[in-house]
Amino acid sequence: MSAEASTPQPDMPRRRSRVVKSNRTQIVLFSILTLILTAATVWGGRTWLRNSETLVFAVGEANSPEARFAAKLAALLKSNSSRLRLKIVPHADNTKALATFDRKDANLAVLRTDAKIPSRARAVAILDHDVLLLLSPGDKKIKTIADLKKKKIAVMADSENSAALVRNILELSDSPDAAARAQIAPPGATLEKLFASGNGAVVVVAHASQIVKDKTYEQLAKRGGFTLNAIDAAKALARKYPALSEETLSTGMLSAAPAIPDDDLTTVGLEWLLVAQSKLSTTTMADLARLIYENKADLALSDGFASKIEPAVTDKDAFIAAHAGAAEYINDDTKSFMDRYSDMMYLGAAALSVIGSIFAGIYTKVTRIAPEKASELATAILDIGERMEYATSLDALDELQDELEAILRGAVIGLRDGTISSDGLETFKLGYEFVRDEIGMRRDHLKRHLPEAAGAAQTPPTQAPVVHDDNVVVVKTAQSA
Repeated sequence: MSAEASTPQPDMPRRRSRVVKSNRTQIVLFSILTLILTAATVWGGRTWLRNSETLVFAVGEANSPEARFAAKLAALLKSNSSRLRLKIVPHADNTKALATFDRKDANLAVLRTDAKIPSRARAVAILDHDVLLLLSPGDKKIKTIADLKKKKIAVMADSENSAALVRNILELSDSPDAAARAQIAPPGATLEKLFASGNGAVVVVAHASQIVKDKTYEQLAKRGGFTLNAIDAAKALARKYPALSEETLSTGMLSAAPAIPDDDLTTVGLEWLLVAQSKLSTTTMADLARLIYENKADLALSDGFASKIEPAVTDKDAFIAAHAGAAEYINDDTKSFMDRYSDMMYLGAAALSVIGSIFAGIYTKVTRIAPEKASELATAILDIGERMEYATSLDALDELQDELEAILRGAVIGLRDGTISSDGLETFKLGYEFVRDEIGMRRDHLKRHLPEAAGAAQTPPTQAPVVHDDNVVVVKTAQSA
């Protein structure tokens, strides 16, 4: 005895896999990239601000005062971990060094104010003064410049330039015998020898710092060997020759006992200046001026040169104008960090705003995964609705119900976390309610028709126990062979 074979039900389609999108990986990578870019920006800014700058310093021969001063300045910059560095370029003499500076092949140089001044030279500091000592033999005084013009003069100095300067002061340049009247003293000559050879006056042109340390004046003064004379027309000469400056010889400067001079005397002199190219930045020269003025004791030479460094003259009518950076420091007008870089910071902030917007756009459009629209979840809900007609048991229907509730739960969590947007939320709600109601109707249908299907089957000789499940009676029968 056989029963009619029942029509096989088609298999339920597989559940469509749904790719869950997340921004977590992208957010982590973007955060790491942002930290790297921030660190690179900070490091680059610090490097830019602290970037070393090398200044070329043109000097005379290696043992000259300006060369030794340059070497001390280079050591000072290095010991203070300054961003500035010096490259010292020696020459045969200081005139050739100034020529290099004038060609703009050097950034720094040292000059005496009677030299040919390069047009782009700007003063940074007064390193020393050369003073003119007007000496006469014994107790013979020279009262005026006119009296001096009548005498044979020996000039004790390091170069012929000083002899030319004396001739200009005395207005002897146009005289046929000017060279004979004012001659440079031979090397190794002493005051006593010069006076003994018939010179009515000796003009010494030397660094004030060296004169103070020279003991020969005191030794000669004790023997009554010379008289120190004032230059009464010092102010007029300084006005006539801008390279000259009015100088004061303080009491006891040449000799303490006897005191020479016995009172302050007026004379003329020249200044040794550290000069820089006018094109050098204000910041660079302000930094250099600060290091020089704050470490003057470390820059003094053993022979006294640069032992009393003074600020450059910042007046508008100065013979050599001060560099703007040095003037800032001297006048205590050095700008603060905010003053100096405020404009740059504003421009940088604007640039960063634009760059940030661009990166945000790139992140949004390329890197970032956009939140899934709630309306897109309706596809998964309709998929459940399509598979519902293949559910032939309450268990299969319960599985679909669980899937539907899982989608709803995921949507609620996504709305909270931002991975799902509220765009199309009404569509999602409509799809959810539609499929939920369909599941309910399908459940009622199965509850009504499952008992009828069981009763229509041929009654077996033996009947299995009745199993109750949610008030639905399922009768299991067995057929005998």
